[in-house]
Amino acid sequence: MKNIELQKHANDVRKGIVTAVHSAKAGHPGGSLSAADLFTYLYFEEMNIDPKNPDMEGRDRFVLSKGHTAPGLYSALANRGFFPVEDLTTLRKLGSYLQGHPCIHIPGVDMSSGSLGQGISAAVGMALGAKLKGEDNRVYTLLGDGEIQEGQVWEAAMFAGHRKLDNLVVIVDNNGLQIDGPVDEVCSPYPIDKKFEAFNFHVINIDGHDFDAIRAAFEEAKATKGQPTCIVAHTVKGKGVSFMENNVSWHGTAPNDEQYAVAMADLEKIGAELEKAGE
Repeated sequence: MKNIELQKHANDVRKGIVTAVHSAKAGHPGGSLSAADLFTYLYFEEMNIDPKNPDMEGRDRFVLSKGHTAPGLYSALANRGFFPVEDLTTLRKLGSYLQGHPCIHIPGVDMSSGSLGQGISAAVGMALGAKLKGEDNRVYTLLGDGEIQEGQVWEAAMFAGHRKLDNLVVIVDNNGLQIDGPVDEVCSPYPIDKKFEAFNFHVINIDGHDFDAIRAAFEEAKATKGQPTCIVAHTVKGKGVSFMENNVSWHGTAPNDEQYAVAMADLEKIGAELEKAGE
């Protein structure tokens, strides 16, 4: 898929994120927006999946370890055709299947998640299971840079490196901010790349908003044998919405009606520029 098409899809994913969180009057827009390009690439180009058959045998698996950014995952799934985009407005509402954190009953969701640090452990288990069964599917998991302050993350990484799980790709959304402030001030995880290298991971640092860089990283991961891969994606929290970018207060805050209008205007402008660029 051409980059301009991926950029359009990513912009639609961002619209879905903002719409869902605004409708719910709760949720986590900042980290969902920073990872939107990663969600888009995974679901529109990288993974072997079928929206018409979510439980397809041999499919690739994805685990959202930073489960609070469910609006990003849900918007990607909806825009990819797993369920209606209109359902995003039911996020967190009574009776909705779109809960505040990913739940395995949702079409396209392979693992319930939300308790930080646990998702990567589930992904490692999936990757090991595939290896033991002789299957060639791949497993992807997305972590937050604040999340990797959890000790369980490193237990899972140690196991994955020891078992040489080269069918596993760990992606760290390194937007630099967590709920209490800058990650390097709260409890610094840096240097992230060197830490994963110490656990026998092949590590790739990229601009998490550059589709050429994203594509190259995933291709490199596929070509890497004998060790799992960690992609450290350097991103901007709140990417695409002017007043949310690099603003920690939007970690877990929903926009009001006026802010929603500004956010959607920002994204509509980006969409118009992409349409013009694609002509």
